[in-house]
Amino acid sequence: MIREKDWRVYAKRADFNEIAGRLGISPVMARVLVNRDLDTYEKQEEYLYGNLNSIPDAGQMRGLDEAVLLLQTKMKEHRKIRIISDYDVDGVTSNYILYDGLMRLGADVSYDIPDRIRDGYGMNVRLVEEAYADGVDTLLTCDNGIAAFAAIDRAKELGMTVIVTDHHQVQEGILAADVIVDPWQPLCSYPFKEICGAEVAYKLIRRLSEAEGRPLGMTDYLEFVALGTVCDVMPIIRENRILVREGMRIMPDTPNIGLRALLAENGLLDGRGITVYHLGFIIGPSINSEGRLATAKEAMDLLLEKDPERAAQRAKAIRELNEERKAATEEGVSRAVQVLEQDGIPERDKVLVLHIPELHESLAGIVAGKIRERYYRPVIVFTDSADDPEILKGSARSIKEYNIFEALTSAKDLLDHFGGHPMAAGASVRREKLDALRERLNEEARLTKEDLTEKVYIDVPMPLCRADLALARQLEQLEPFGTGNPKPLFADRRLRVVGTELSPSGKLLKVNLRDENGNYLQVKTFSAEMMLSDIKMWSECDDCGKIINYPMLDIIYRIDVNEYNGREYLDCWVEHYRRRHAEESYIRLIKANRKGEEL
Repeated sequence: MIREKDWRVYAKRADFNEIAGRLGISPVMARVLVNRDLDTYEKQEEYLYGNLNSIPDAGQMRGLDEAVLLLQTKMKEHRKIRIISDYDVDGVTSNYILYDGLMRLGADVSYDIPDRIRDGYGMNVRLVEEAYADGVDTLLTCDNGIAAFAAIDRAKELGMTVIVTDHHQVQEGILAADVIVDPWQPLCSYPFKEICGAEVAYKLIRRLSEAEGRPLGMTDYLEFVALGTVCDVMPIIRENRILVREGMRIMPDTPNIGLRALLAENGLLDGRGITVYHLGFIIGPSINSEGRLATAKEAMDLLLEKDPERAAQRAKAIRELNEERKAATEEGVSRAVQVLEQDGIPERDKVLVLHIPELHESLAGIVAGKIRERYYRPVIVFTDSADDPEILKGSARSIKEYNIFEALTSAKDLLDHFGGHPMAAGASVRREKLDALRERLNEEARLTKEDLTEKVYIDVPMPLCRADLALARQLEQLEPFGTGNPKPLFADRRLRVVGTELSPSGKLLKVNLRDENGNYLQVKTFSAEMMLSDIKMWSECDDCGKIINYPMLDIIYRIDVNEYNGREYLDCWVEHYRRRHAEESYIRLIKANRKGEEL
């Protein structure tokens, strides 16, 4: 299935020159700000110059101060507190923040993390009963709990106190917890809802430390909030952007021995700083690999390790396990694509519901995400349950036009369990109901052809020859980039390919171009194999060294500052490209020749 993309230019209007003059930036930069819906001076100033003091008062979050008072009481009474988190990066970082913070305050605290295979997501009855048997008085959840109805009911039957801290969507029903801290719960006045579980935990421990007269340092735990935010795919806007930026800034100097060991093991203490890419594609997946292929408690043990030598050994083992995960993921994606293409499912279904029997259930979410990227469809990948042959466990990844949480809610009569966000969710279904679920989701999906065509938004149509180092440096003020705050994209058209240079590794391709004014330019891409293949196909020549009729392209590109040997260079990276129709290129060629212009 060949997937087309819809190229669109932002059409938002404003006095870009006025904004540029007021903020001391270029009109191009001003236009990018407006494209991010920063349409007032206050929003623009906060975006460019906001800091930790710009974050709203945590006391606005419903239940937070009640949770603080309850924890203070339990600490004074020397009651045993147990933290129960999810097993992903957000869960582990949330757990670490609460555990380490409570330990600092002298609490009698322990932690537990569900086993992905044995327990599934979140707190369950078994974990509750184990805690009770250990003499635990108070259960404190993080990054889960808002849907743990049965587990919390059991805890209350046993006379336990339950404090839920979570950031997931609230489901129907009455949760019997003593206190709930979740920005999505009704009547919560906290102004920004889209925060991760680690940030909810961070706000709670800061408030508790202040109440105990032992306030945390300004940057304590920010590196873990940044990790949780990026790896749980929260939008990098407003306070999230500030926390991620500050967390990445301090991360190379983190006092946490385990995290430093993981950074060192992955070559990230080289002085060049930490980026969102490092969090989302190197550090986060390394921590996640423990929860997927082993146990997330190993990742927690790393963060709690005090001996540098043992931390280095643990970090090495985690990195090696992550390499295994990547190989297994590639195999799972290959099998999923084979199933889809053989049956023609992407052309038939709007919502892709797959059962991949041999896929490790912990990899279903990653595979679903990669299939979504390939076909731009909502995807649910189900795998066999390790402990019940009649149950299939699935992970869903969606597109912004389709709220997967609402879709699963409407089909909850077919499901055993479900929970999640509009863009990502988890569910389990009995094997015999899988086809009914697929049919229901597709029957009720109101997705049009336009909805299922990925939109690529261009910030500024700008000739490649106008991109310069000064603009690239200025755009760095917009970092960190990520979900909700994409890298600015520019576009140019009618660029003739005049040559290609493939790196010895075969991963990097440099494409030499010439515009209509005779300027010679260069763009780069790491999608070397795909772009080189397209250039050969369009040129009708298998040997790049012998190509005579190079194609003409339209491109969407981004620009970066490249530092090498103490000097800065401009890099232009092609993000998307398409061939110009031969007829249009031919007409322009005739006109140019009549004018006597050199081509």
